[in-house]
Amino acid sequence: MGKGGHNTSIDGNHDQQLDTATLPTHVRLPTLSEIKVKIPAHCFRPTVRQSMSHVIKDIIYVALTFFVMYQIQKFFKYGFLFFPIYWYIQGTLYTSFFVLGHDCGHGSFSFYPLLNDIVGTILHSWILAPYYTWKLTHNHHHKNTNNIDKDEVFYPQRGTPHEPSFTDDLLFWLPGCGWFYYLFCGYTPRPVNHFNPLEPLFYNKHLIGVCLSLGTYLGMCYLMYLYACSFGFISLLTYHLIPVFIFACYMVIITMLHHTEIDVPWYADSEWNNVKGQLSTVDRHYGHVHSVIHSIGTHQIHHLFTKVPHYHLEEATVAFRKAFPDLVRINEEPVLVAFARMFKIFITQRGIEKDVRVFSYSDNTNKNKKKSS
Repeated sequence: MGKGGHNTSIDGNHDQQLDTATLPTHVRLPTLSEIKVKIPAHCFRPTVRQSMSHVIKDIIYVALTFFVMYQIQKFFKYGFLFFPIYWYIQGTLYTSFFVLGHDCGHGSFSFYPLLNDIVGTILHSWILAPYYTWKLTHNHHHKNTNNIDKDEVFYPQRGTPHEPSFTDDLLFWLPGCGWFYYLFCGYTPRPVNHFNPLEPLFYNKHLIGVCLSLGTYLGMCYLMYLYACSFGFISLLTYHLIPVFIFACYMVIITMLHHTEIDVPWYADSEWNNVKGQLSTVDRHYGHVHSVIHSIGTHQIHHLFTKVPHYHLEEATVAFRKAFPDLVRINEEPVLVAFARMFKIFITQRGIEKDVRVFSYSDNTNKNKKKSS
């Protein structure tokens, strides 16, 4: 999963090393239009054929993984010993389901909104993620990336000093718990319940889509109930719910690491603009699962242009890095090592003063690194 340090490369070109230093403040940042013209035009054009081929492929992989594990347990006395391997593989494949549904939510799956919502709802409901409500909060995150006062999750918290807690320890060892907590309660101090269609962000013009999505989610819960009645809750747990939890761990780790790193700036609303916010994300490589989870680690391009489908992210990233090397943020440290390092820094430094206008995390865990302008 990388060589360590704060540089990385893509497409196996380990000679291309780019710095993750703080974005230059002495020069004018390019506009989104100026960046877009450097990206091949076809990278912005999804096709139903390509997108659906990935859906079909991933469904086959998930079904095949289940079938193989079922046969192993059925015909081998100690077949249950293979369950940890199954959980890892299936949890990774469930994450690939999520990324495909994530494309649907951004409209980068196809040019057809109805198809996007149907596919996204089915894929996300299978892994117990509420598609439509999460789509809305996630798009809110994209509109306010690294805005201390408006972002959706893992933002620094004003006036909240660090105090050791059991919750932080639990999230470090079982990060998937944080995903389900977020779905039900949001992220302090901006609560939101993704299962409540009457939340202000949901009910207005989105009420029908929200209700249909949550109805499908309830249908999935009923299917799980029927499965448990027929094959037992332990079977449901071992074959489906534990892989869902592994996917949830992926979600927390991926989300935090894409927006939390040394010297990556967070801006007060008065200092924030769209380009600065979208560039304050970090590309990471997920080693042998990078392509399996559809290159979601190539995150800067995704934030700059959400309409780029996952199968064009790598190509678009190459063009962006070539045209704007000074704006690139990449980190090739092994992902779990990076999470362990940054989670501790995040926990101890996330509480900031109420008047901070620009903030970034520091290697010194006892001191916030902040600056005002």
